[in-house]
Amino acid sequence: MNLNGQKWTRKEEDGYVLIDNGDGQTLGIASDSRVSILTQDGYAFKDFLGTGELVPYEDWRLSYEERAKDLAERIAIDDIAGLMLYSAHQLIPARGPLAGAFGGTYGGKSYEESGADPWELTDQQKTFIEKDKVRHVLIMKLESTEAAVRWNNKLQALAENTGFGIPANNSSDPRHGAGSTAEYMGVTGEPISKWANGIGLAASFDPEIVRQFGEMGSAEYRALGITTALSPQIDLATEPRWMRFADTFGEHTQMTIDMAKAYCDGFQTTQGTEDGWGKDSVNTMVKHFPGGGSGEGGRDAHYAYGKYAVYPGENFDEQLRPFTEGAFALDGKTKKAGAVMPYYTISYDIDQKNKENVGNSYNAWLIQDLLREELGYDGVVCTDWGITHDIGATEEEFAGKCWGVEYLTEAERHLKALEAGVDQFGGNNDVAPVMEAYEMACRKYGKEETDARFRRSAYRLLLNIFRTGLFENPYLNLERSLAVVGCDEFLKKGYESQLKSVTMLKNRGSVLPLKKGIKVYVPTRQIRSYLDFMSKPTKEQEIVPAGKKAAADCFVVVDTPEKADAALCFMESPISNGYDPQDKKAGGNGYLPITLQYRPYQAKDARKKSIAGGDPLEESRNRGYRDKWNTAANEADLDNVINMRKAMGDKPVIAIVSLKNPMVMCEFEPYADVILAEYGVSPSAVMDILTGQFEPQGLLPLQIPKDMKTVECQKEDVAFDMECYVDSEGHRYDFGYGMNYAGVISDERTCKYKGNKI
Repeated sequence: MNLNGQKWTRKEEDGYVLIDNGDGQTLGIASDSRVSILTQDGYAFKDFLGTGELVPYEDWRLSYEERAKDLAERIAIDDIAGLMLYSAHQLIPARGPLAGAFGGTYGGKSYEESGADPWELTDQQKTFIEKDKVRHVLIMKLESTEAAVRWNNKLQALAENTGFGIPANNSSDPRHGAGSTAEYMGVTGEPISKWANGIGLAASFDPEIVRQFGEMGSAEYRALGITTALSPQIDLATEPRWMRFADTFGEHTQMTIDMAKAYCDGFQTTQGTEDGWGKDSVNTMVKHFPGGGSGEGGRDAHYAYGKYAVYPGENFDEQLRPFTEGAFALDGKTKKAGAVMPYYTISYDIDQKNKENVGNSYNAWLIQDLLREELGYDGVVCTDWGITHDIGATEEEFAGKCWGVEYLTEAERHLKALEAGVDQFGGNNDVAPVMEAYEMACRKYGKEETDARFRRSAYRLLLNIFRTGLFENPYLNLERSLAVVGCDEFLKKGYESQLKSVTMLKNRGSVLPLKKGIKVYVPTRQIRSYLDFMSKPTKEQEIVPAGKKAAADCFVVVDTPEKADAALCFMESPISNGYDPQDKKAGGNGYLPITLQYRPYQAKDARKKSIAGGDPLEESRNRGYRDKWNTAANEADLDNVINMRKAMGDKPVIAIVSLKNPMVMCEFEPYADVILAEYGVSPSAVMDILTGQFEPQGLLPLQIPKDMKTVECQKEDVAFDMECYVDSEGHRYDFGYGMNYAGVISDERTCKYKGNKI
């Protein structure tokens, strides 16, 4: 302590100042900050308001709840409206092929023309921080750890010098996946550790691995300036055709509950604090309430043609359990996930109180009555991205997702969502429609009631920012971040998770492990055009599998199968889409079956009339597709296995399947000596399994259906209701099945989960 009683010291960092309060909180302020420092009882505090007096929200000795309540009562309504916004996806820097879609200029110029550093703020980012008062920013692309650190510090300095000094709560969709290319994955340039994805983690049957991921993943997130994870995805994957199946923990309720707890506890917990929150914590935003895994026919609600979730098995309550028994009942001190995201879907005919078939974030019974009051969830409710924007001109167009309220204006949609009980609007940088909704609410409910409603949301939103220590120090030390992101320990653990996920389904004649140095042939893949995530037709592709390059490190890769000792066929689960605009142009309704087999498939066993229907773009309410045909875009994956069987004779044919969904395997299983299922891992992990560097131990976290008939006859909301495929060796490809080199695995993991499929 100084002789004058001052307990704090000041240290200059790169662009910011650190103030060490000894046994108190460490503070960080920008070098050019307008915020001065107050001293009280010898400790330093930030004078955000510039009054020279310490107010409760500035006092780090008080509880997070007291501080959030104080600030929520102080700030103006337009500041609260800014807090309610969650930005569109941000690219750091804003360049490359995605820049056009997501925007970003520097002094009115493109990044390439501007000469800006990668970490400079875009014109748009400056505007939404200063003018729209946005404080929740979704990061997608990061060029490097250095770019992330320097950009974060610039953004936080701008926020600190604006309004009430509320720091930015930066977030990310999952960015640790080793193999996924889905749009909701972060576009990673930083050397972050690579782990198995959701369904791959589930294949380990080990929640402790998920907990480790949470702890290490959150450390990397904090080192990148990320304090909210838009994850985990805890929907029960009861519909095998759903395109987001791979990022769930599968369809086993108790396993999903256990994985959800481990994930949220790992990410949210700061060790050594009274309530678990602190400088190492990352808020989790669990999704998608009340469960998005029961879309009719497997179609997804990113598109108008997939807007309906259905419950033919009357199993709605089961879909809630990962939330009620998992994310809202954590074992750790933080107790509950900090935020929850409803899915785009209309949960069809579930609302028996108001009889509304509207998107989940617009449904007052679902959010206010069920989530808030009955289930007692008091955290942040954030809509999925773009639900207040206008729909496209066609069913397949990737545009706004205001399902069920297409007839409302954008401001009216904001008001309806607020009336339903949500706090925040994903994918909206513009404060204007929120303020317009506020004015509407004042006329409808009165200013006093409307202000109180806005301040309730402000409290929840601010609480998550206070809990993560951002008000004290949102700044990053570059050297420290470089030492954390992609460190050896995290890389090793992530790679182990990949290895532990790989599931061996077949090993006829004990072909595996292969000897290093043998000759292998890797056929090229052919993929026909199909509608991608953005509903744009892809070009026909000829793909050299990434595994071919990895194989060269272990084997001699030859140019014809005749020269080879074994064939390695890299393939993925069938690619198809449940809607075709050409069918509609030809006089149909546009709907096709999503097929999980490679060869042409006719949906003879599909329901004749859809359960749900109705859309401003459609004349018919029937979305059925019985007797229609579809064929997988990657049908040639099947041809590769069959052709290799012919060419190789008695020599081994090994099928390595990237399993994104349950799939029909009867088409190729008889032709393969070995089948390895991987869920999006690095090629080197596959090589380690093939060569015996790591013995396979993954277990199927899903069912492999006997055929497409059993897929059509299962119910979208019911788990484990498919007849499973039995292979030529007599093995049933059911949940919990997997092999090691000695045979079928039976251990404590299978005892824990396999025997009780709920």
